[in-house]
Amino acid sequence: MTTIEKSVEVDMPVSSVYNQWTQFEEYPRFMEGIKEVHQINDKLTHWVADVGFKEKEWDAEITHQVPDRRIAWQNTSGAPNAGTVTFEPIGDARTKVTAQISYDPETFIEQVGDFLGVVSHRVEGDLQRFKEFIESRGQETGAWRGEIKGGRVESAQKGR
Repeated sequence: MTTIEKSVEVDMPVSSVYNQWTQFEEYPRFMEGIKEVHQINDKLTHWVADVGFKEKEWDAEITHQVPDRRIAWQNTSGAPNAGTVTFEPIGDARTKVTAQISYDPETFIEQVGDFLGVVSHRVEGDLQRFKEFIESRGQETGAWRGEIKGGRVESAQKGR
């Protein structure tokens, strides 16, 4: 399994940055290769992406979510992948977003891409595009302020 960690600093308050990150269906607007994300319920998402010149689909479960701090997930179908995104306030109006993603390249093309750092560059680009997306808007497109611990929804609070 390969693990990548990348960060970006966003010129927005942590609550706005976190709120935007919870809007999974907006991901195709700034994540390269992601065609669709559907939020099935508070903790389950379905993904459709172009990976290594091939369309792939998988489901992912949010295993841990704490507003303004952290979101973690694990796939439940498809190629093994998991990750954590953390949100760290840097003053009142700046936030450091760190994505740590683990995945298992399946095909030869995916393995070559992994060796060449394609996924690492993609994650870095996705974070940069996320930064540009929210900063250019000046506000988040929505929010989900609930908590998930150990795969259980502790509270569910939707905003906007």
